[in-house]
Amino acid sequence: MEKIILRWVTSCLGLLTVGVCVCLYFFPSLKETMTAEPEIDLILETVVEVPVQQSPGDVVKDEDEAQKYEGKLNIELPEGIDGSNITISNHYLTQTVSVVFEKGVDNYSDNYRVFGSSDYISSVGYYKEGEIGVLEIKLDQVCELSYTYHNGFLCIDFIEPHEIYDKVIVIDAGHGGRAVGAVKKGVCEKDLNLAIVKQIQTLFETADDKSIKVYYTRLDDTNPTLSQRVGLANKAHADLFISIHNNSASSGKFTSRNGTLVLYNQADDSEFSSKRFAEMCLQNVAESAGSNKRGLAKGNYVYIVKNSQVPVALIEVGYMTNLEELEKLQTEEYQKLVAQGVYNAVIQAFEEGY
Repeated sequence: MEKIILRWVTSCLGLLTVGVCVCLYFFPSLKETMTAEPEIDLILETVVEVPVQQSPGDVVKDEDEAQKYEGKLNIELPEGIDGSNITISNHYLTQTVSVVFEKGVDNYSDNYRVFGSSDYISSVGYYKEGEIGVLEIKLDQVCELSYTYHNGFLCIDFIEPHEIYDKVIVIDAGHGGRAVGAVKKGVCEKDLNLAIVKQIQTLFETADDKSIKVYYTRLDDTNPTLSQRVGLANKAHADLFISIHNNSASSGKFTSRNGTLVLYNQADDSEFSSKRFAEMCLQNVAESAGSNKRGLAKGNYVYIVKNSQVPVALIEVGYMTNLEELEKLQTEEYQKLVAQGVYNAVIQAFEEGY
């Protein structure tokens, strides 16, 4: 009897294994979902919360001195540490600022002070990673930084982007990392999307007008979570959010279908709506690249479109399942034309009051 049960269990496990393998083979999107990193923030066990004191205690001697600390987060530096051996990184995508001491100390929070205030700070923590020490500042929105060193303290001011720039936009290169998107003739969608975004980056960086700040969800082969992508737009209080993708026929087979399609958030019925901005993107990209205008589509089934709190346009530039269009999408010349269309759409939107 025991042998029969054992054979039965073994057979069931074998069938289950075969079933999983078949699913992963025939449904690559399922494989991608199963292997994707979870959308959570990883918290190192060694991070120790650093209390932020409102009062400067005995640091400030008079009113003139107080002005140098007021409205800033003031971080006491360990002995032997100054601006020459500190690295400050502003991670816009995760709204995290890292202050890295070249030589870390133990028990920072017990021996050194952090005081001051900011409307944007949610937490401060400290951890050691090998020889270095890292003070990690979590923000509740995207900020630019201004900082000085004074009397043994690093004094950081956190600035809302619109206080510096007239307009703020976020541009997303769809997919990335293990999330390759569509794959045709060895070409991955993630690479086409990124190549177009880098051409857009060049246009904004070389433009005479420096009043527009552009944040990018990725500029390399990484795969930010969907919540991080749309979160960057929302937490930067962006004026516009653009996501670059490329299309594929639902059958996955090569067809004659081609052209540019733009998705919008149908729930946005404001004066400066997602739909109106999507129309501008469709018109300008099609004109610049000479692509077929396939039109607009309601996009609230897409996470980043549905959850965007700012005017959003998800641009499906072309069809990778069209041989002629796939060839075009791989050329730098065509990528530049598409990028110019996106750039023109942004400028038109701002001229219309976005």
